Order: sequence, then C-alpha cells, then structure tokens
Amino acid sequence: MSSTSSNKATTMADLMKSVKTKFISPQKGQILDGIITKLTASEILVDIGAKTESLVLEKDKNILRSLLTGLKVGDKVTVSVLNPESDFGNPVVSLRRFNDEKVWEKMEKMQKDKTQVDAMVDEATKGGFLLSTSAGISGFLPNSQAVFLSNAQGLVGTTIKVSIIELNRGLKKVIFSQKATQSSESFEKAVKNLHPGEKIEAIISNVVPFGIFSLVRIDDENQVEGFVHISEVSWDKLVTIPDTFRQSEKIEAQIIGFDKEAKRINLSIKKLSKNPFEEKLKSYSVDQKVSGTVIKVLSTGVLVTLGEGIEGFIKKDKIPPTLEFKDGASVNATVVEVDEKKQRLVLVPVLTEKPIGYR
Repeated sequence: MSSTSSNKATTMADLMKSVKTKFISPQKGQILDGIITKLTASEILVDIGAKTESLVLEKDKNILRSLLTGLKVGDKVTVSVLNPESDFGNPVVSLRRFNDEKVWEKMEKMQKDKTQVDAMVDEATKGGFLLSTSAGISGFLPNSQAVFLSNAQGLVGTTIKVSIIELNRGLKKVIFSQKATQSSESFEKAVKNLHPGEKIEAIISNVVPFGIFSLVRIDDENQVEGFVHISEVSWDKLVTIPDTFRQSEKIEAQIIGFDKEAKRINLSIKKLSKNPFEEKLKSYSVDQKVSGTVIKVLSTGVLVTLGEGIEGFIKKDKIPPTLEFKDGASVNATVVEVDEKKQRLVLVPVLTEKPIGYR
C-alpha cells in the first residue's frame, strides 16, 4: 500500500509540474502578443503572460475610440511595453502600433472597394475640411472634392458620406472625396433637365493651371461638379488663368457638354460673349497676301502674329530647306485657309522662286 501511495504522490507532483504556468518578465520596448480580457472606455486590459494583466495606456481620444469600436474581449493583439511594472504592479503597454496597422489595412481595403463611410467635419480650412471617422481615421477633404462650399463653417460638427481616394502611409496622408461617392446613375439623373447652351451659375471650388473647377447647384438636394478648361475661359489665348477667378466666388457659364465618366458638366465662360475674332477673320480670304511677325518657331511649324489678336501658322512641310525663320523676324505669306475653329490663318511663305523639292 505504501508503494501505491508513493506512486500516486509522484503522479500528482508530475501533474502539478505539467500545468504550472511560466510567467514572463516583460522588458521596456518589447513587442509581445496578448489577448484582450477587458475592454471599456475607462480600462483596457491585455493578458500577455505576465504575473498580472497589462494595462493599456492611451490618451488620444481618436485612437481610444478606434480601439473600442474595432476590438472585442478575446481578440488577439500585439502590444508595445511602455513600463514593465507600474506602481500597482501591472505592466503598462500600448496598442497604438497595433491599431495603426489595423486602421491602415482597413483603409487600403476601403479605398480598393470604394467603400462609403460616415465622417464628421472637424474643421473648415481655406483649402478644404478636416474629417474624422468613428473608426479613428482622420484625413482631409479638399474643396475640389467637396460638394458644398457656400456654408463651410456651418458644416463643422456635421456628418457626411465620403470615400477614400488617396493614401500615403509614409506621410500618414488620407484624402477623402464626396464626389467619388456619386454614382453615374445619380449624376445622369441630376443633370437630366440641363442642356448644352444653357446658362448657369456655379461656385468656384478650385483654380488649377489647366482650368477652373466649380460646383453647380441643381436643386436643394443635388450639386454636381463643373469644369471650365483654360481654353474656355476667355477668347484671348491664355497662358495662365487670371487672378480675378478665386475660390468660393460665383461665376456664370454656359453648358457645352456632359462628361459622364468624370461625372461633371463641361462649361464655358467665353461663350457667354461674342467671339471678337469672328468679324476680324472675315476680312481675310484665301490667296490674300499678308505680312506679320514670327512669334515662335515650333517643331511643327512657325507661329506668326498679324496684329489685332489674329495669328497665322506656317506648317513645317511648307517651309523650304533654304528658308529659315527666327523669333521676331518679319514674314510675308499667302493665306491658304481661314481656320475659324482655331481662330487663325493657315499660311505659306511668299517665295521669290520655287526651290527644288518644295511641295
């Protein structure tokens, strides 16, 4: 019997030894795996295998909100050790790195899937709006991607639907868009009663080197994007858009078409006034001899000014090898075409004799 008791004691000792938990001693800066054991607004605890549960320290409200909405008790996480042991004996850890990884993964999927999210307008700036979501995602909504401008400050504190159109993880940059949430069907429905040639009002949302973006209010519920290309700003040939066009200002324009793919209305400001060059071009005819000054020598030909805003163009294949043009030089030419669309004359140089190989 003593032999039996001895065997039983040995077996119990072995059993106790086999189930004995081996605690870890966390070190500052160490990255450890853990499991969420408590998740409340006042306290988040994680079991990392230490003698006591670790306490998550997070003062940033946005990150704390993200943790509370994105995690649940029992979830596996990765923590960074801030303090191996606090005054109360608990290791102090951070979930910030883990949260950042999860948030960026979520944002990348949202961008790929073109997911719409609710975001709060935190601040209105000169260039756009600062937004944040309940998942802890903060970013910027540029004016060029917004569908409201008339009461920007009044929108602070309100919630809008947006989608992510640009991400830069290295710079921690998130760009939102309201316009990207508009479907092709909703755009077509919004503009169904508009027609080319119609005069409308719009609010400038952004001025860029190649044109003017604006917002066109269809009715109380619908606004769509409008765009004036630099070539449609003025009858004069502009190199840059005048400073008179500024963000948030109203403009009048004429509808010249609809871009269903970009979901915007193509507009023209210059078409609201008569083309001043039409009458001037009528004074020129084919075979007429003209004189002008070379503005610029291009790879495709020579651009000539004839005065009063009228330009002429000599194609490269009409210039004989023996004839060379320079900027500022005088030129005598013959009109071979009046190009009303490009508002210029097509010219050939006047030659004293026909060179060999001239076409």
